[in-house]
Amino acid sequence: MPGPAIASRTTGTGEPPRSLSTRAARTLATTTKSLPQMRSITPRWLLSQLPWVEVAAGSYRVNRRLTYTVGDGRITFFTTGARVQVIPAELAELPLLRGFGDADALSALAEGFEQREYAAGDTIAEAGAPLDSIVLIASGKVRRTTPGQYGDEAHLGTLAGGDHLGGELLGSSDETWKFTARAATRCVVLVLPATTYAVLNGRIESLREHVRARLAEPSRSHNKAGEASIDLAAGHEGECALPGTYVDYDPAPREYDLAVAQTILRTHTRVTDLYNEPMNQLEQQVRLTVAALRERQEQELVTSTEFGLLPSADPSQRITTRGGPPAPDDLDELLCRRRKTRFFLAHPKAIAAFGRECTARGLYPATGTLDGRRVTTWRGVPLLPCDKIPVSPQGTTSILALRTGEDDHGVIGLRPRDLPDEYRPGLNVRYMGVNDRGVTSYLVSAYHSVAVLVPDALGVLDDVEIGR
Repeated sequence: MPGPAIASRTTGTGEPPRSLSTRAARTLATTTKSLPQMRSITPRWLLSQLPWVEVAAGSYRVNRRLTYTVGDGRITFFTTGARVQVIPAELAELPLLRGFGDADALSALAEGFEQREYAAGDTIAEAGAPLDSIVLIASGKVRRTTPGQYGDEAHLGTLAGGDHLGGELLGSSDETWKFTARAATRCVVLVLPATTYAVLNGRIESLREHVRARLAEPSRSHNKAGEASIDLAAGHEGECALPGTYVDYDPAPREYDLAVAQTILRTHTRVTDLYNEPMNQLEQQVRLTVAALRERQEQELVTSTEFGLLPSADPSQRITTRGGPPAPDDLDELLCRRRKTRFFLAHPKAIAAFGRECTARGLYPATGTLDGRRVTTWRGVPLLPCDKIPVSPQGTTSILALRTGEDDHGVIGLRPRDLPDEYRPGLNVRYMGVNDRGVTSYLVSAYHSVAVLVPDALGVLDDVEIGR
């Protein structure tokens, strides 16, 4: 009778093995394991660099000095096929039409605008020429220049969709253009000729009376930031009469309510009872859940329509790129508009585009160390990546510049002072019980908001092209 079959064991060359194989040895070995990894975790620079103010009552009120409206709003359009039209009510964003509510008159004005298109380099208005039209920019970029002191052109800024030119026409027919406006890209604009406005102004009594009343209003004393002036005297001699003054406050200050990002974490009691070695299962579940909540927090701080940085930026603090890609000139413009800029915040692709522009000009941005990590800097200001800043389908994004801290009247993060079952500052994990299937539930909540204390604490560079 033949003996029991013996399994054939051979090496790759067909010879029998002379030692224990690694595959067999692993049945007796202990595997070294990593912590659970997560691909969606980012540096979250905004969360780490914002100074956080603890809120006791769930809301934070930003009190400011009284500020007069100076007519820096943007105008919105709608498109029907290839035809672009201005929304009539949006014409009240023009300085002399602020507060004008006659819908019929605004509709008549809107109908008077003519659509025109300009190629890059075309002149829209010439310095010194009669102010003969109101120009609303529907799309594209317009560069404003004026003759410089030494014969060259001085750059006065770039306008983009929603901006307007020639609003002074409403108050006087003797004005001239103070600058030259040229299309930097292909532009679509709406133009209201002076002759059309004169006809409408003569026919619509409510429009005529409103403009006359606005021109007759006494000029309200305010500083360059639009705040009500504080009257002072300096440099006088003798016993001259000193001006009396007081500081007026904004009668309707903005309040920021804390927002919340929440989820319910569920784990089976069998898992946490039996499979807690070598790693605590609940601890790892909470760690990964908290990381996802922090990512959502940063997303909300940047893009939330209620309090996010991008929607909250003041129109006067938004500029557009001169060309398209983010150039050193553009970042310098952002820097010069505010003191003590702590950091730039930009999409990683925008930082790469800025690097390409610097390389093309023979410039090489410096690097620095922030919280032990190497970062790119410009003029000594860190340029921090944040992939929560949106990129449009056309390949454009924004770059933010922030001054931070209460002492510097900057941007601050808001979170609650004390929370029950607090796991991290502003975040708690609350036990919700065990259901009839043995599943334990925990409510994980992260409370947050962000406040801009004064408008110039936050600047935004719009229309940043990243695809060139």
